[in-house]
This record gives sequence, C-alpha cells and structure tokens, in this order.
Amino acid sequence: MSARLSTAIRIGDAATAVLRKTRSFPDQSYGEIEDCADREHIGVEPMLLALSMELALKAWFVFDHDDPNVLKSHDLTKLFDALLPESQQKLDQEFKQSVNPQHPSPLFVDYGIRDILTQHKDAFIDWRYLHEAKKTMMFDQSTFEATLEMVLHEFRKRYRIEKVTPVFGHPR
Repeated sequence: MSARLSTAIRIGDAATAVLRKTRSFPDQSYGEIEDCADREHIGVEPMLLALSMELALKAWFVFDHDDPNVLKSHDLTKLFDALLPESQQKLDQEFKQSVNPQHPSPLFVDYGIRDILTQHKDAFIDWRYLHEAKKTMMFDQSTFEATLEMVLHEFRKRYRIEKVTPVFGHPR
C-alpha cells in the first residue's frame, strides 16, 4: 500500500471517528437533556463536525495529489478548492443527487456542496471559540452532517482493503 493511500485512509478513519463521537452526545432537539450539567456539549457538535469535514477533505486531498502534506487550513472552502476538479465535480454531483433532495435550500438556485462548505467554512474556528463570538452564528447541523456522511461514503469508494494470506506459510 502506498504511503499516500495509507495516510489518506488514516485521515478518513479519523474523520469517521469524530463523526461517531459527535453522534454519542444527547440529542437536544428531542428533549433528552434533562440536567443542566448535560448541556456542557452545546456548541461542541458544530466544531467537531467541522473538524470531521476538514479531515475528510484532507483525506481526499492526500489521495488526489499523492502527497501526505495536506493544506494547513481549517477553511472548508479552501480545502475543497484544493481537490482535483474531477473530485470537486464528483462530490458536487453526489451532493445534488443524495443530499440536496433531503435538505433543499430556498436560498440557492443551484444548491451544491460548495454552498454548504462556504456557509460553514470557518465553523471549526467559530464554534471552537464560542465565547469570542462576534457575529450571529448559525449551523445547519442536519444538512452539514448529511454532507459529511456523503463525502466520507464517496471517499471509501475510492479504495478497498483486502486481507492477503501468504501462499507458502508465514511471511518472512
């Protein structure tokens, strides 16, 4: 396995792990939070989901460019723009087929993945420093999470892992 592929897979796995961890928080929308002490994670989901998307886009970058040195940025739009044009088109197409029908936006005529990434491009920084908020902060969690799932799903389609058993006994 090439260094690029193993690095990209590790980054993609980290993105998936962060997404899973985020889903372990109590769901605020259904009244599961009964105690104020359980509200300590409020604001953490947007930050972690943005981090997960950042990692997912960096995994795509490593795979696209055969370079384990990813762009050092938290800006989701810059990370998306750093992908090969074919990858951008593939993700936008899949977004329009799988995410947009479930999460349409009345604000955009041709709603694509770049729109959701631009809308939340600085979410990791904005939500990480919530106490310093200088603007109205909005986060469309359901659409963002669906987009993240789609990006990770499409990334996993780029490779497969097969267990290989040596033909003549133990490897040397």
